[in-house]
This record gives sequence, structure tokens and C-alpha cells, in this order.
Amino acid sequence: MKIFLLSLLIAVAAYLIAAVGGYFLITKLSSNTHDRSMEATMTAAFVLGPIAAIIAFIVAYLMLRAN
Repeated sequence: MKIFLLSLLIAVAAYLIAAVGGYFLITKLSSNTHDRSMEATMTAAFVLGPIAAIIAFIVAYLMLRAN
């Protein structure tokens, strides 16, 4: 249970880092001129954040379980 909760905490941190970082990257790199901030917000919150959280959870769980 301790490993699971620590992995979950790492996943939440990875979500936040990826969402904030993805938002700023998309606002700088997007060619969308009409609604760049909306594109950045939705992509960061619903694509980049969850992908990073899932990957971080799996990696953290496997690494902590191996120790």
C-alpha cells in the first residue's frame, strides 16, 4: 500500500509538471492565432498531463517495487 500511494503522489506531481510545462510550450510553439490559450489549456490538461501521470505512475511503481 505504501508503494502504491507513493507512486500515486509521484503521478500527481508529474501531471502538474507536464500540464504547466505543456501549457507554456504550446503557447510558444502553436501556430494557432485564433484561440491559442484555449488550445494550450485543453491540450495540457487533457492530453499531456494524463499521459505523463500514467507513465510516471507505472515507472515509479515498478522502480519502488523492485527495491
